[in-house]
Amino acid sequence: MKSLWGKHIRKFAAKMLDLPADVTMEMPRITMIGQIHMYIENHRGVLVFNDKELRLLLTKGQLLVKGERLVIRAILSEEVLIEGKVDGVQFIE
Repeated sequence: MKSLWGKHIRKFAAKMLDLPADVTMEMPRITMIGQIHMYIENHRGVLVFNDKELRLLLTKGQLLVKGERLVIRAILSEEVLIEGKVDGVQFIE
């Protein structure tokens, strides 16, 4: 019940204050430059990383990035910048 009430308050605040959903709903914000750069905000941690796959924990589910020659160029507690050839992005519940 408490979680449902919190969702309603965040949605109401987002509409009234014209805030983006990634801020109020704890959704990831993904910015891509072609297939070579990807900047992801609002993740909860790195689960898997190698040169072909990046899997991030989200508030709800996971984000899977597949590609070739993937490299983490910068990483902070809730942000990550990757480079390489990004072939696909998938949300996993």
